[in-house]
Amino acid sequence: MKPNYLPSIIKQFQYYKMLGEKAIAQLPDDALFWQYNGESNSISVIVKHMVGNMLSRFTDFLTTDGEKHWRNRDDEFKNSFTSREELLASWDKGWDCLFGALAELTDYQLADVIFIRNDGHTIIEALNRQLTHYAYHIGQIVYIAKMIRDKDWESLSIPRNTSNAYNSRKFGQEKTKRHFTDDL
Repeated sequence: MKPNYLPSIIKQFQYYKMLGEKAIAQLPDDALFWQYNGESNSISVIVKHMVGNMLSRFTDFLTTDGEKHWRNRDDEFKNSFTSREELLASWDKGWDCLFGALAELTDYQLADVIFIRNDGHTIIEALNRQLTHYAYHIGQIVYIAKMIRDKDWESLSIPRNTSNAYNSRKFGQEKTKRHFTDDL
């Protein structure tokens, strides 16, 4: 059996990146900086934190601790973006770092140990950890965007009250094996 973990996890990261981008695209610029209250995070702050985490974890992924000495995590929770363009450029920088590190991995390295805050993780464990962390924050981005858009929200999955039609269509097709590029 051919190993397929790397293509699978890359597809999952691509999927969550796409969800975040589709949610952000539905918002006017000022909404990216909206906070429910002083203790909550805006989409801008969530993006800043995710990018800081990506750059720290995936820069020199195999050779240095994932918590870099130059990272200032506390500063990630203070908005510093001034525009959508700046936010998206930073977003792309973080994802480019992540996908660049993944492109260099081989199946033979997946059981190797790397460190995050001096705690050892196999590469599979570290990647799973990051996938769940980013999915958590993408969920926050989507939820905030959905609250802001309210009735004008365009669903990123199966819209309400369309599940039966969706399932009828899906079950009306032949069974097929999904490919790693489906739905991207």
